[in-house]
Amino acid sequence: MSKKVSSKALVALKQHAAGSVSKKAVKKIARKTVATAPAAGAPYKPSSHKPKPGKMVYYFGKTMCEGDGGMKMLLGGKGANLAEMTSIGLPVPPGFTITTDTCAAYYKNGEQLPYGLMNEVNKNIAMLEKELGKKFGSNDNPLLVSVRSGAAVSMPGMMNTILNLGLTDAAVTGLANATNNVRFAYDAYRRLIDMFGDVVMGVDHKLFDDELSKIKAKYEAKLDTDVPAEGMIEVCEAYKAVYQRHVGEVFPQNPFKQLELAIQAVFKSWNGDKAVKYRRIENVRGLSGTAVNVQSMVYGNMGSDSGTGVAFTRNNATGENEFYGEFLINAQGEDVVAGIRTPQSVSEMPKWNKKVYNQLIDIKHKLERHYRDMQDIEFTIERGTLYMLQTRTGKRNGISAVRIACDMVKEKLIDEKTAILRIPAGDLTQLLLPSFDPAAKKRTEVLTRGIPASPGAAVGKPAFSADEAVRRAHKGERVILVRSETSPEDVEGMHMAAGILTSTGGRTSHAAVVACGWGKCCVVGAGELIIDEHKGILKVGGQTFGREDSISIDGFTGEVMSGEVTRRVPDKISGDFLQVMKWSDKFRRLQVRTNADTPEDAQRAREFGAEGIGLTRTEHMFFEGDRIKAMREMILAETQEARIKALDKLLPYQRDDFVGIFKAMKGLPVTIRLIDPPLHEFLPQEDDAVAEMAKMLKVPAEKVRQRVHQLHEMNPMLGHRGCRLCITYPEILAMQVRAIVEATIDCLRSNIKALPEIMIPLVGTKKELAVLRAEVEATIAQVRNEQEFKNRLDIKIGTMIEIPRAAVTANEIAEAADFFSFGTNDLTQMTFGFSRDDINTFLPDYLRRDLLPHDPFQSIDIGGVGQLVEMGTTRGRATKADLKVGVCGEHGGDPKSVHFFHAAGLDYVSCSPFRVPIARLAAAQAAVMEDRAAHSHD
Repeated sequence: MSKKVSSKALVALKQHAAGSVSKKAVKKIARKTVATAPAAGAPYKPSSHKPKPGKMVYYFGKTMCEGDGGMKMLLGGKGANLAEMTSIGLPVPPGFTITTDTCAAYYKNGEQLPYGLMNEVNKNIAMLEKELGKKFGSNDNPLLVSVRSGAAVSMPGMMNTILNLGLTDAAVTGLANATNNVRFAYDAYRRLIDMFGDVVMGVDHKLFDDELSKIKAKYEAKLDTDVPAEGMIEVCEAYKAVYQRHVGEVFPQNPFKQLELAIQAVFKSWNGDKAVKYRRIENVRGLSGTAVNVQSMVYGNMGSDSGTGVAFTRNNATGENEFYGEFLINAQGEDVVAGIRTPQSVSEMPKWNKKVYNQLIDIKHKLERHYRDMQDIEFTIERGTLYMLQTRTGKRNGISAVRIACDMVKEKLIDEKTAILRIPAGDLTQLLLPSFDPAAKKRTEVLTRGIPASPGAAVGKPAFSADEAVRRAHKGERVILVRSETSPEDVEGMHMAAGILTSTGGRTSHAAVVACGWGKCCVVGAGELIIDEHKGILKVGGQTFGREDSISIDGFTGEVMSGEVTRRVPDKISGDFLQVMKWSDKFRRLQVRTNADTPEDAQRAREFGAEGIGLTRTEHMFFEGDRIKAMREMILAETQEARIKALDKLLPYQRDDFVGIFKAMKGLPVTIRLIDPPLHEFLPQEDDAVAEMAKMLKVPAEKVRQRVHQLHEMNPMLGHRGCRLCITYPEILAMQVRAIVEATIDCLRSNIKALPEIMIPLVGTKKELAVLRAEVEATIAQVRNEQEFKNRLDIKIGTMIEIPRAAVTANEIAEAADFFSFGTNDLTQMTFGFSRDDINTFLPDYLRRDLLPHDPFQSIDIGGVGQLVEMGTTRGRATKADLKVGVCGEHGGDPKSVHFFHAAGLDYVSCSPFRVPIARLAAAQAAVMEDRAAHSHD
């Protein structure tokens, strides 16, 4: 050999066949310059390759490239982009991709490789050998390959990777001689034994790592790179012993057998626990499997002139147009991800190798001009020569997505329509609400995780009842309301708390819906919490928290943490965010309203771009101060006269609330839902609270208990509520309508254009609505006469479609309605027969077993509930062509649901104030996608 090798290493090497080879073969792949990029502004169009029936393997290299970037469903994202990068002249080590269809065939065949696959693989290995001048399995300068997964949707770290495949006891000698680098060769071999043992044969990686630690200690090596060549030889021997001990046979010395087993392992990883859980979390469905990418190895661990790295073409955290990433010198790709050594920022690369850094910058620009998007890349430098191992669309947060989209429009890389399609609508919440500082979170213990019900970051001390939360908040204390669940009676405490945490409930439980409407941080369904309200303690994760201990809850992730985690507050709608909203408003057809119960909510929503209120819940107005006393008087009253007297006390409060909301929404429509919940929700249930109420109302406690018992229902959600209350107690309807009309007249006389719409809930028959409409109209006329208001009052009267029967008979109900508003929360509940407060007890099992594609209370069930929405809309408009139709459940702020409502022809969606920007963007995306689909068929 031409270079000196330690005596110990020579002894070992002489046990193998010696040999050498020219470096020309290694340099065959290298490309020293970046090919010229297409002109800026030209759209990204992959090559016109088409899948070939029955073909299981597609080659990419200098001699031939059979795939392209448009074949992701067949070749997976990694394979398609490797082919695409090869086609545009980037320095990509050649290889081949086994299709996702082959993975499906593997499972269909009882987890056996399809007939003929290995023959195709062997033919492609031969093509690699010819292109590179190396032989797979040779003892002289062997061809080595990596074997990696790659589904159509990026699933980073969820499936398997094996590097340096093809090394054997004999081949490692040939690699050492060919590269004149003994240490490198045995470093590569020990990595293969480790990865193959772990990934293919199930040998715990820690067993290998323990052996490495022993040998590092022997040689006093701080880092893996400090272990000398003779030490690496010892590591390989120790690894082989671990392998044989746990597998029961020696490490395979046939490279083709290694390759076959590795391919099977990658296919098997598609249904591994990690991959399955990731797909469930990300709601990834409809894919046939993973592709397998077999690529010739290039080596970043050949010495101080070699390295490996991962980078983004722009900062994926901020969106800034800067090359952003990390690299390691003398390392292989997995080292960067594994965190074995601390990598360097790519900004430091010019000090190490300016030529390679400049080449990467050229490639950054070329990839962005080609793909028209920010890219996430992987690269390796072998002895000063750069190779590209991967590119894919870079994942980003909401903040960076908005900036990148706007910057790329300015740079003329994309147009406005493409820009709005690039931003995940749901991620806009990250630009509006407080969030925890990521660095601070890393230093904080996560106690448990629940369901992230309302975004934000809340810090405070536990309060175990609504009254306690109010009392302590008034003293200036920040509290987190901790309950097993919440009810409307808790509303004041919920409002005063910094955040809400419950051990039960789902995304549309009371706590979730109310908190989301307020933009208040909320985590629900944290089932590991043990809450003792009487003792004032919370147990979780083996720890106990009392009233003096701080906790932090993350409404973005559902995490519950100990202590006070540092927060950061993003800016309001401005700058790039404002620009995206302007583009959205230009392209969308659906109007976006808000669900708001107070003037403050209404004003906030208007600032976020709401075009009216689609739902004002009047019952929430009854829980504050003296109002609840009057409400309870009304419920306890035994005669209509007594009920009217109590309602008269509520009238001024309701009227003033409506005036405030009309002022905030001046000139925009406000849909007001008449009382909906059953009356028992306004009464206390506990003995102490009953006694307190009796004392306040100056009635016997027994009378209160009797009334509570009388109002008890086995299934209150299907009981005496909504329009049924107004049928039984028309005086409630009369008071609420009077308050609306008086507030409207007050505003109109003050030159404030009030546009109220009265919505009657829970209607199931035409007669119900017709009777109540007549009473509403009579009250409007009566108040108008009393007020001597001569001008016309344009107050529309409609109904909430939330009972399946109402959707089915919408043609009849429309005869008595000026508008429909679908209450999709209750419609979902009644269609499925699911309790939205209890669904979390079984929903995880349904999702895990694919019995449901997603939580139907989070995203509309298109095949069932959605059909009722379409049916109700179609049948209603068959009776009344100009019938206005909207939706006011929280589905109105879910991007996927908004797309459906657009397609169903609704006029508007309504959602909580903080979801208004999301709905605006989602509505625009739906319109743009519909337009593009229509033009694609022209």
